Amino acid sequence: MTDLLSRAIRWRDMDPDPDTREQLDHLIVQAQANDETFRAAAEDELALAFAGPLEFGTAGLRGAIGPGPARMNRSVVTQAAAGFAAWLTAQGLDGGKVIVGYDARHKSADFAEDTAQVMAGAGFEVLWVTEPTPTPVIAFGIQHFGCAAGVVVTASHNPPQDNGYKVYLGDGSQIVPPTDAEIAAEIAKVAARDWTDLPRGEARTDVTGELREAYVARAASLYPTHAPRDLVWVHTAMHGVGSATVRSAVEAVALPAGHEVAEQAEPDPNFPTVAFPNPEEKGAIDLALAKAQEVGADVVIANDPDADRCAVAAVVDGQWRMLTGDELGSLLGDDAIRRGVPGIFANSVVSSTELGRMARAAGREHTTTLTGFKWIGRVPDLAFGYEEAIGYCCDSRAVPDKDGITAALTVLRIAAELKAEGRTIADRLSEIAQAHGLTATSQLSVRVADLSLIADAMARLRGNPPATLLGEPVVVADLSEGTDKLPPTDAIELTGETVHVVARPSGTEPKLKCYLEVRLGLEESQDVPAARAKAAEKLATLRQEMAAALGVDA
Repeated sequence: MTDLLSRAIRWRDMDPDPDTREQLDHLIVQAQANDETFRAAAEDELALAFAGPLEFGTAGLRGAIGPGPARMNRSVVTQAAAGFAAWLTAQGLDGGKVIVGYDARHKSADFAEDTAQVMAGAGFEVLWVTEPTPTPVIAFGIQHFGCAAGVVVTASHNPPQDNGYKVYLGDGSQIVPPTDAEIAAEIAKVAARDWTDLPRGEARTDVTGELREAYVARAASLYPTHAPRDLVWVHTAMHGVGSATVRSAVEAVALPAGHEVAEQAEPDPNFPTVAFPNPEEKGAIDLALAKAQEVGADVVIANDPDADRCAVAAVVDGQWRMLTGDELGSLLGDDAIRRGVPGIFANSVVSSTELGRMARAAGREHTTTLTGFKWIGRVPDLAFGYEEAIGYCCDSRAVPDKDGITAALTVLRIAAELKAEGRTIADRLSEIAQAHGLTATSQLSVRVADLSLIADAMARLRGNPPATLLGEPVVVADLSEGTDKLPPTDAIELTGETVHVVARPSGTEPKLKCYLEVRLGLEESQDVPAARAKAAEKLATLRQEMAAALGVDA
């Protein structure tokens, strides 16, 4: 414990943030207290805070706010900014522009300020946004302003106690291996020395107004002037930063203003009306659905807190419900195919196989990528790309990343066009099912306290995979070995004639995830609601079968 205490004392003395310094000082005092209960609890907390550096990966940094190298705090962010600046300099990008943005979470503005000062001190031209801003708007600004890189301080849809640090390269893309390891190595060099005397600078250019106007103009250009605009719709920003930009974009295309969920419209880092600030979570859009029934809405749009994701709810089979991420992916993909958007269609390996079948049926090229938009956004000449976790790229040339605002505008146009024809989103989904068969997806998600349980379950599945699922033979592919189309990843794929499953550890949470898919052939005269009910039964059985194969509870 003596070594841990000395590390904690050294960190405290170097911590520039009075809040986390005070928290750490309290733990240090408690760890030296006579009361054994207090001492043990403090020692446990210190051990977690100093368990090692917060890992910098392809998603940058993300974790709970608090003192110590294993938490998100100003010290860790300062080290990350200096390491990223050193990596950019090593690539010959010194002196280039770096745009810095942030969301409305606790400490986001502070973390962004430290980043801006460190980047300026390292000789970069800092482009600064003075207010909490959606992640896709900052991502757009990278190419718009000709930046060498971009940084967004955000934890997206994580719990209130978390924050994160997301980095982009000059082409507007997220980082992938081995760049993440190279940047991490530079960060480690900074952390190993006295980083409190890093050069800092105040020079920066305020691009807030120009950035907002340019992004809104680009988003508005995606909505044709001749497209219908008669629509009643509801919007929730989920206590995040999306409302202002969505309002501006909608006004720019002369759509009727959305009926906002007032309780969730403005930024609040405590996310008081939801248990978890993710539109996919149970109950998160209940207020939006209530508002939709109140105003007689045609569609509901929900963004996550940094507005890079988009969820949609509509009346399907007689009742309001949120579309699955795959259903919305198919709806948007179908629209892009109908409009003849040039380029390649793409989705991640854990998403439905339907987009690929739709694209091939239309004579269009499709590719499957590893999980995450760091891979999807890199597909050359991307026409449309998505991942099942409600991430959609509808304008890859401007934002090669998921963008919940342009996705929202696209959905509003589709809904308005259908309404002008006397039809609905549910009608379009049925049309897709009749043309390509009904595809239904779900998940088996197991949260664990002990990460070894995930490794054990994956080893069990690799060692003894099921020969059949839902009574049909399946082909098992261990994706850790890579394929001719995918680089290695820790996942197992099981494919049958009408069933598809991918099992993998979550990349951002202590979870084991199984992505489940079943397909039913349909004749045009068949009843789609009945087919959906049958598919739901099959998914329930498939969930039980995969739980048994993994040795976990369904």
